[in-house]
Amino acid sequence: MKTAHQPGLPVYDHRPGSGPTLVFLHYWGGSARTWEPVVERLAGRDTLTLDFRGWGRSRSLPGPYGLERLAEDTLAVLADAGRTDYVLVGHSMGGKVAQLVAAARPAGLRGVVLVGSGPARPPAHVTPAYREALSHAYDSDDSVAEARDHVLTAAGLPGPLASQVVADSRSGAAAARTEWPLHGIAEDITGPARRIEVPVLVVAGETDRVEPVDVLRDHLMPYLAHARLVVVPHTGHLIPLEAPAELAAAVGRFAPQEGAAPASARSGAVPGTARAVSRR
Repeated sequence: MKTAHQPGLPVYDHRPGSGPTLVFLHYWGGSARTWEPVVERLAGRDTLTLDFRGWGRSRSLPGPYGLERLAEDTLAVLADAGRTDYVLVGHSMGGKVAQLVAAARPAGLRGVVLVGSGPARPPAHVTPAYREALSHAYDSDDSVAEARDHVLTAAGLPGPLASQVVADSRSGAAAARTEWPLHGIAEDITGPARRIEVPVLVVAGETDRVEPVDVLRDHLMPYLAHARLVVVPHTGHLIPLEAPAELAAAVGRFAPQEGAAPASARSGAVPGTARAVSRR
């Protein structure tokens, strides 16, 4: 694995392997290591994980920390790493960033996997009062643990992963921690989402309280031209940590090795891991 610390760019890890490269974008409060349980189940695959600006090892990078800047950073990291054949895999906030990257139609993009993604059209419950309350979710170790155990997950995480969630959530720069809840979560990106031309796989957690299945069905799917929604049973919002095997299987099926085109967005769900749901 090669870890790159280039001036002005987010820190990223590249693991060489068979393409297309799987590019993993983390959630608000996460980091590159959020994806480790998934990546380790994709042995032999070419993967790239990064710490968004303001998070993890990229905490010291200056703002702004908005979605557009994170999308620009993602494209800059891809260029620096020389990745020219890739699939984006974005979780939650990272999913919304992935939509913006894909909307730019960059050369080499083969497909997108949106995991518990922030929807293109914000749902009605994302009010100013909701956003203000959410902006304090990571104010302390206790508040993070409360969100982790009662909002983010369907069941408890193993001790090391539970501690990781707290450490990563608390490690973000102050302005990065508030940017998503106060601004990014409320951005309407239905225009950019409609410009996405590549196949998209939307992965939802059956019991996700943050981005429920019906929110993704009603506020994301209608704006994606070539998308399919699958649901991972008995899983909350932290799908990469709660169901890494199921998610790795879904990603591997959607983006097969050795440069083959991603599976049709309308293909069936991965047997035994997720169930397919119609677009509408």
